Amino acid sequence: MAGEKRLARTRNIGFMAHIDAGKTTVTERVLFYTKKIHRMGEVDEGTTVMDWMPLEQERGITITSAVTSVEWKGNFIHIIDTPGHVDFTIEVERSLRVLDGAIAIFSAVEGVEPQSETVWHQADKYRVPKLAFVNKMDRLGADFWGTVKMMIERLGANPIPIQIPMGSEDRFLGVVDLIRNKGIVWDEYSLGTEFKEITIPKQLEEEVSQSRSRMIESLAELDDDMMEKYLGGEEISESEIKSTLRKATLALKAVPVLCGAALRNQGIQPLIDAIVDYLPSPLDVPPVIGKNPLTGEDEKRFPKDEEPLTALAFKVMMDEGRKLVYIRIYSGVLKVGMEVYNPRIKKMEKISRIFEMHANQRTRIEEAKTGEIVALMGLKETITGDTLCDRNHPILLEPMEFYKPVMSVAVEPKTGKDQEKLVQSLEKLSEEDPTFQFKSDEDTGQTIISGMGELHLEVLVHRLLTDYHLEVNVGKPQVVYRETVEKEAEAFYRFIKEIEEVKHFGEVHLRISPNGRGKGIEFHSEIPEGTLFPEGLSAIEEGVREGATIGVIMGYPLTDLKVILIKAITDLNHPSPLALKIAASHALQEGCRKAHPILLEPMMEVNIIVPEEFMGEVIGDLKARKSSVETITPKGKVVIIKAISPLTKMFGYSTDLRSLTQGRGTFSMQFSRYDKAIG
Repeated sequence: MAGEKRLARTRNIGFMAHIDAGKTTVTERVLFYTKKIHRMGEVDEGTTVMDWMPLEQERGITITSAVTSVEWKGNFIHIIDTPGHVDFTIEVERSLRVLDGAIAIFSAVEGVEPQSETVWHQADKYRVPKLAFVNKMDRLGADFWGTVKMMIERLGANPIPIQIPMGSEDRFLGVVDLIRNKGIVWDEYSLGTEFKEITIPKQLEEEVSQSRSRMIESLAELDDDMMEKYLGGEEISESEIKSTLRKATLALKAVPVLCGAALRNQGIQPLIDAIVDYLPSPLDVPPVIGKNPLTGEDEKRFPKDEEPLTALAFKVMMDEGRKLVYIRIYSGVLKVGMEVYNPRIKKMEKISRIFEMHANQRTRIEEAKTGEIVALMGLKETITGDTLCDRNHPILLEPMEFYKPVMSVAVEPKTGKDQEKLVQSLEKLSEEDPTFQFKSDEDTGQTIISGMGELHLEVLVHRLLTDYHLEVNVGKPQVVYRETVEKEAEAFYRFIKEIEEVKHFGEVHLRISPNGRGKGIEFHSEIPEGTLFPEGLSAIEEGVREGATIGVIMGYPLTDLKVILIKAITDLNHPSPLALKIAASHALQEGCRKAHPILLEPMMEVNIIVPEEFMGEVIGDLKARKSSVETITPKGKVVIIKAISPLTKMFGYSTDLRSLTQGRGTFSMQFSRYDKAIG
């Protein structure tokens, strides 16, 4: 029972938002008011605890997700602060995978921005209940209700404000708690640690009354018992409102909305209360499901210390040359010295140390229990997305999906003797970051690194210098293209060879045709069942997929193809999977040459916010970059332009946009799809 009580008081939550919405500032305040830190850091000064990397402090942005734990009124809250920049979306994705709840932070000025949409939909994918905090209510142009409206229009959410602001911009005084019908104001001289409840100011009474009725009405629509009381005109108590709101939040039917101004230390304590009141404990989320690798059957693990160990490795970090693996424990208990089973590599790994993390500071602990997020040392081969479990009760949780890189640069060490060190350093970086890849170009002998964008690659090169003391020369950014076909074609290839006195023979006939954009490679067989030995078909599919890694125009990977097997022949007395695999690979290449191959280039979704007087020049410039403008949305004195642009035309865009708009335009860019190269 003690374990269950502890779990009921545990919250695993994350802060997510668009870059500059104030996410790290909010996290810093939460740490201060829960007495985890004794002095608040500021992003602008580079003194925040959660942005601990020198590069994060220098640039004032979050690059890597940081983990910490706090205590609040007897509850344990594990927090992950995630990046807002699109180049580091993987950090958000892998954090959401292991979180039970999330707080989306919106700037009251900009409202729902593009990256907020991306992370919101990522949270929906993992069915993570959410709270919303409308920050920066003290800033010029702050619009609480405008942000709530954008949540409905852009996110398809059902926001239920449980607070409304008292004033806004320089007249922002505090918030009104609609559930308790009280105003709350913070004392700025105590850095917001002291606050008092006040009666609602006369001029706000009508707005508060309407907003409270709207809140109760919205909740009544989600709960039959409350609807009955509401229609009967009965008084609905504070505890009834809270329990109905909690149920609706956990069921993803509602999003409680709070507000404040984190930089001015206003609105944070009620937000921490809301985390405890409305976001789930590990007991409130469905049991985790995975496959038993021995039987292939689905199995459940309930959040109990007594259940067999089940944990997911969601992040790997190199810390002074040592590998630190962050895990979330779904069931069971983990102790120092224990051996755990990794079903992906079918090996046991030993836990040498367990740490409770506070950003980059760590505290050694002897054991970790269900529902906890900790870091481990001693795991040699475990990577992001791996399951760790009990060997006698193996389970394989669904692995994580990672984005493919869209941009590359060539790097070479400044001194030739560092080539080996460069490869070792890049191996360590790619272990940490699954969206980063590197390879050696056999023709030029260069090392090519690939990532999610210019900033991502810049950060990786910077880390080579600071973490691995390796100076490199960097080439110009190159786009990672793909290849596909525009027509249908048939091709066959016959492979005959004697290898170690064994004759290998295979002949494969394929039909190749274009597939829809973003559909990848689909393989089907049209040969009658039973005409090929069992391993034959999988060998052919393997050959097709391996053949697709190198295209026929410039050697870029092939994608968006339909490949149909129409005939396969092998020696029935000596069937050879190897011969069929090689024949399939060659037949695919041959077919692609005949089927009018084309280059595909990455197209980016670009969201630009500019003052309306510069709109004409910005759109003209986009057209010159062969971009298609999708929407133009006026919002006050600015317009939001959404365009689809070829990545090749967008290098150095931030400098050009600044000069076009006298430094007042901002933009964000994320991968949209691969499409025919414009040239």
